[in-house]
Amino acid sequence: MQNMKFYISGSGIRQVTISNSGAGKGSRETVAPARRLTSRTLLPVVLVLGIGLPFLFVRIAFLVLESASTCSSSTDCTGWRIFSWNEDDDARLRDELTRALLEAKGKSTNNVQRMERSLESFDELVKEVTSHKQDIKAFAFKTKAMLSTMEQKVHSARQRESIYWHLASHGVPKSFHCLCLKLAEEYAVNAAARSPLPPPQYVSLLSELSLQHLVLLTDNVLAASVAISSTIKSSTDPDKLVFHIVTDKKTYTPMHAWFAVNPVESAVVEVKGLHQYDWSQEVNTGVKDMIDINQIIWRRYYNNLKEEDLEKTSERSLDALSPSNLSVLNYLRIYIPELFPDLNKVVFLDDDVVVQHDLSALWGLDLNGKVVGAVVNSWCGEDCCPGRKYNDYLNYSHPIISTNFASESDRCAWLYGVNIFDLEAWRRSNITRIYQQWLRTGTKSGSALWEPGVLPPALIAFKDHVHPIDPLWHLSGLGHRFPRAHKDVIESAAVIHFSGPAKPWLEIGSPEIQGMWYKHINYSNHLIRKCRIMR
Repeated sequence: MQNMKFYISGSGIRQVTISNSGAGKGSRETVAPARRLTSRTLLPVVLVLGIGLPFLFVRIAFLVLESASTCSSSTDCTGWRIFSWNEDDDARLRDELTRALLEAKGKSTNNVQRMERSLESFDELVKEVTSHKQDIKAFAFKTKAMLSTMEQKVHSARQRESIYWHLASHGVPKSFHCLCLKLAEEYAVNAAARSPLPPPQYVSLLSELSLQHLVLLTDNVLAASVAISSTIKSSTDPDKLVFHIVTDKKTYTPMHAWFAVNPVESAVVEVKGLHQYDWSQEVNTGVKDMIDINQIIWRRYYNNLKEEDLEKTSERSLDALSPSNLSVLNYLRIYIPELFPDLNKVVFLDDDVVVQHDLSALWGLDLNGKVVGAVVNSWCGEDCCPGRKYNDYLNYSHPIISTNFASESDRCAWLYGVNIFDLEAWRRSNITRIYQQWLRTGTKSGSALWEPGVLPPALIAFKDHVHPIDPLWHLSGLGHRFPRAHKDVIESAAVIHFSGPAKPWLEIGSPEIQGMWYKHINYSNHLIRKCRIMR
């Protein structure tokens, strides 16, 4: 006989005991009830569903949106596969989008903009497409129209920024004007500022042929000071240096006052104004012709600039409008033999240079009978010109140029700015006369033979008279927006030249390279501080 006992608690039946009366005393069976679903068991299930369901929802939503854009009818969408990637739909979507983009690409920008309203932002594009439920083709055309408009705006902004950058290069800092005014005042009230340059005991050295003579033609006081200061600091024997500064009448008193009050150590400095020369009639006529011809060319470029849209103006046209192209001092380079009749050799330096190494080897260079030593080839390779080519300066579309200089069009132009001139060889040649003849020819041809500036006619006049020198004697182009030279090349060059619009004293220059110029300024000078000349 079996007996069954139930044990009941507040939470339910906890145990059932079945005993057999016919068995032994300890014979009983205990049966536990089925385990109920508790919170401890339910929690993992909820967590798994909470993690998995969002992924499942996102997958379903993605496939629905994808299929809605690729299916042309409801029958095309019967094969949705929710838990696996639909490669056929992906390929069809990709092919359709590719065809739409290629079709949009084939249309010109003007046609696309006429067909589609130009949108200003990506948000507008999304709103436009979603609100009108447009297909991929419409999306592609609207995207092309929006990108074309943006490209035009970017191009226009870059062009205008380039124009303003070039125009800024035509100015002179207020601090430089201040310095000239203060020096002119110093010249008027301070007898020391009017003392002879050089002092009488050194006048004989101005024509001493055993010394190294360097020439600067400039109206920039501080630039001349930096060029001379850097040359002296780099020289192994500064006692042999003689500097000849030639300036115009308006700058003569500030220039004289600066070097009189701030005499350089060791070297000899001469400052001479153009009004102090007794020019011959031939030289006067030649200089006047040069200035008149280049003024005609300059006015032609200026009038074209006024008539043209600014965004269509080339950088070359802006360079042609530089005030330096009308400076008489630039054109006097062709008369260096007449400026220094007692010398047989000079090193010419532009005022926007910094000398980093001793120039004695350049002074002693044998020119092999040539008139000028200049950099022609470049540190950047055989096919790389350090400056520009002949066809960048001369107008080869004009028959006079194309007939006479056809073989020179792709030739590298030699560089002005750091040159050694054999004045004796120059006087034996007819370079200056050829230069003047070509200036007259340029005038008769409507001033269309070359770009404004002193170098284009000099390329013609000095033809076959140039001796190439090592490229590291003269590294040019540091006044352009993006100098090509690397830092190690700049540091190894004997002379670095800020040729180009961005002169080192202008704010538009590169700060890293500007520091190589500013370190030669004496900031303890009271006039430098008073005029707030600072980097």
